[in-house]
Order: sequence, then structure tokens, then C-alpha cells
Amino acid sequence: MTQAIASDPNSLVEYGFRRAIITITVVICSLLEIIDTTIVNVATNTLMGNLGATLGEISWVIAAYAIANVIVVPMSGWLSAQFGRKNYFAVSIVIFTFSSFMCGNSTSIWELVFWRFIQGIGGGALIATSQSILVEIYPPEKMGMASAMFGMGVILGPTIGPVLGGYLIDHYEWPAIFYVNVPIGITATILTIKFIRNNPHQQKQKGKMDFAGILLLIIGIGSLQLTLEQGEREDWFESTFIICSLITAVLGIGLFIWRELSTEKPIVDLRVLFRGNVGIGVCMSFILGFALFGTVFVYPVFVQRFLGFTATQSGGMFVPGALLTGFCMPFVGRMLQKGAPPKILIALGFSITAFFVFWSSQIFSPVTDVTDFFWPLLLRGIGMGLLFVPLTNLTLGGLAGKDIAQAAGLSSMIRQIGGSISVAIIGVFTERVSAQHHADLAANVTSYNTNSLDRMSAYTANFSRFGTDVGKATTQAYFSIENAVTKQALILTYMDIFIYMGIFVLICIPLILFARTLKHKKVDMKGVH
Repeated sequence: MTQAIASDPNSLVEYGFRRAIITITVVICSLLEIIDTTIVNVATNTLMGNLGATLGEISWVIAAYAIANVIVVPMSGWLSAQFGRKNYFAVSIVIFTFSSFMCGNSTSIWELVFWRFIQGIGGGALIATSQSILVEIYPPEKMGMASAMFGMGVILGPTIGPVLGGYLIDHYEWPAIFYVNVPIGITATILTIKFIRNNPHQQKQKGKMDFAGILLLIIGIGSLQLTLEQGEREDWFESTFIICSLITAVLGIGLFIWRELSTEKPIVDLRVLFRGNVGIGVCMSFILGFALFGTVFVYPVFVQRFLGFTATQSGGMFVPGALLTGFCMPFVGRMLQKGAPPKILIALGFSITAFFVFWSSQIFSPVTDVTDFFWPLLLRGIGMGLLFVPLTNLTLGGLAGKDIAQAAGLSSMIRQIGGSISVAIIGVFTERVSAQHHADLAANVTSYNTNSLDRMSAYTANFSRFGTDVGKATTQAYFSIENAVTKQALILTYMDIFIYMGIFVLICIPLILFARTLKHKKVDMKGVH
């Protein structure tokens, strides 16, 4: 098959069939990586039964992957330069694929935790490297389309993960959630070796390796992710372990920032935050992660707890909106190519997302029906479709060389940390605020409240009708009222969560005004990785 080639033999821009194959390869790899961040969540009970593990031990299966991910992502740019982007990407796929196979073969919980950590190391490299490869193989004027291709994987992944995981658990044994990666990983490795090229200009960092930066990154970011992943299960600051972990995170991150800004050849070049719109873009990525993962976390909890949804059904409710997001992204990419301002699209996307969040806060109730979620989730899909592509364009636009991979890695890391912080805050908020709502509601359930007495009499009469003696029927009536109060308290809490989340998103929108308008220019590909 014939294909066009770049006029400059040293250019990384690809054309025709070759670009299509590379695009498919890296999008699939990034999609696989993100799917695996959520696919295990729906298998918790199955893993506990098959591996004889406690809920606390199973939580490490999820945490190990997330911790490895967040450590490796910001290092991906440097590692790609050291070993060549083709070699690094191919080896990362091999590590991810092999560890997926070993996860499925695990016979104990701690063996599974170990291989999930290794899987996270390989997977973390895929997400950041995929984005930088896509940016490099498309000409600058088509970077919006490249961002759309990558964004489809990032947005669809958290939605597909629970659905795919639920289906595989329902129809096959639990190792299937890991084995599904193997044939795709093998295919992606072959395509990477055959089609993806190394940068002819990239140079390895000469001199002493930044071992101090690597160590501080592992300690700081790893401890932060550990705190966020395990905090709720360990009762937060009631746990000495969590307190020590948080102190370690603060000290480690502080020293890491100082080290990377003061050393000549850092493992993660934080100076890139001051170039172009990277700083603003990274802040916006945090907000995107916060809103994306926070809403994905609350909705399934609500429908499973109050509507009796299975894991597969709760994941499936996000599919129409996610498909709409994927449908919107190429159109948004074309709009950017025709000169649409990224700042306007980002502001519009966050505004729509905020409206979705406020709308959601009004539909949580004891009588909510599944059809009530359809249109809000479609609106969420439009908002996400308007966000990711312009945000990537804004963050990476105007950068050259190795700055692209450094910025992509930082953006991906901050987005993931934003999601982890969102879930952690929601967990604390649910526990604390629901207790307060419960106390406020229970204060009205007294012998002096006519409504309470009527409800009590109705419950008692209902239980007595089935032959239960009056004393037992009264006890059951008390339990029913307590359950109703607890249910209502949780619903009020979910409403509060979405209201505060919507306010947070709205407050952050004006940050986009600080972004500079950058014009497309010929990119100097020297040093790109």
C-alpha cells in the first residue's frame, strides 16, 4: 500500500496508512491502561471469595496499580528520551501485557498486589507516551484532531472499565478481567515495533542520573496516592499510618519540587510549567479529573444502593453519554483546526459540566427512576467532549521538543491525582455529612411529631397484618423508620456533594482567562521523545 511520507526525512510527522495504524495503536494502549484503573472495582466480592482476602487487602489491588501509575507518568518523558520512544513504548506494553497475564495466574492476594504494581508501572508509561506520540505524528495545525483521538480513550476508559469488568465477572472466571489484555497487548507490541519510529534527534541525558529526584518522586507522590487510596478505609487521621503517610507525602513532594527546580538535569522538568500555557492547562486538568472521577464515583454508588443495580447495569448507564463524548471530539478537533479559540470551548465545557452537576443534585430522591439519569448524563457527555481536546491543545500548544512529553506527563499525573482527591473528599464528606443529616432528621422523629406517629402506626399495622404480634411489629416499625431516615440522610448528602462540586467547577472557570493566545508555528522536533 502506498502512503505519503514527510518531505523532511527527520520529521516525526506521519501520513496516510502509517499514521492511521500508529493512531489506532496508541489509542488502544491508552484505553487499556485507563480501563484497568477501574475494571477491578466491580470484582471486589469475587476476589474476596476466590482468594480468601479481606476488603482491606483487596483495596491494595486497586491502590498498588494507582500508586505505580502516578509515580511513572511524570517520569515517562525522561525515560522515553533515555531509551528511545519506540523502545520505551514497546517495553512498557510488554511489561503491561506480561503482568496482566501474571495477575490472572495469581493464587494469593499479595501475589496479585505485586503484579498489579508491576502492571501499573507498564501502564503508567502508556498513557503519557501515547499522548506525546500522537502530538508528534500530527502536524501542528491538526493537533486538535490528535487530542480528540487520545481524549476518546481517556474519557471512555473509566466508563468502559466497570461495564467490561462486570460482564467478564458475570460470564467468566475473575482472571478474565486480566487475560483480556494479553492478545491486545501482543498485537500492540508488534504494531509498535513495525510502525513507530524513534526520534532521530533525541539525545540521552549525559552525566549523572537524577537518582535523588527519582527517589523523592517515589516517596512523595507514592505516599500521597497511598494516603488518598487508603485514607477512608483507615479512618483518616484516626490512623497513625495515614498521618505518617501524609507527612511523608508533604515532605517528599516539597523536597522533590526543590530538587527538580535546582538541579541542571532533572528527572521531571518542572520548569515546563512556566512555558506557554502549561501551568494553566495542568490546573484545568486537575479540575477535569476532579469532576470526571467524582461523578463516576457517586452515580454507581447511588443506583446500586437505592435502585438495586448490578455493577454491569450501573456502568452501562454511562455508555450513551460516553459515546456522545467520543462522537463530539472529532468535531471539536475540526473546530480547533478552523481557528476556534480553545479558551472559549474550555469555558463552555466546564459551564456545561457545572450545569450537569447542579442538575444531578436535583434528581437524587427516594423515588428517582433510572430514566431520570439519561438526559443529565448525555449533557455530561457533551461537556466532556468540549473539554478534553481544547484543554490538550491549550496545554501542549506552542511547545517544542522534549517539553511536549514533560507537559503531557505532568498533565496526566495531575488529572489522576485530581480524581483521587475527589474520591477521597467524597468519601469523607459522605461519612461526616450523612451523620449530621441523620441526626437532624432523627430529631424530628419523636412522639410529639404527628407525621412520625402516623408513619409508626402505619408500619406497625402493616407488620401486624401478616400475623406478627404487636410487640414485634412495633420493633420492626422502629427499624423501618430508622432505615428510612438513614436512606434520606444519604440522599441529602449526595445532593450536597453535587452542589459543592458544581460550585467548585464554576469558581475555577475564570482561571482560563489567564491563558495566553498562542498561534501555531512550525515545531522544532529536536529532542522530542
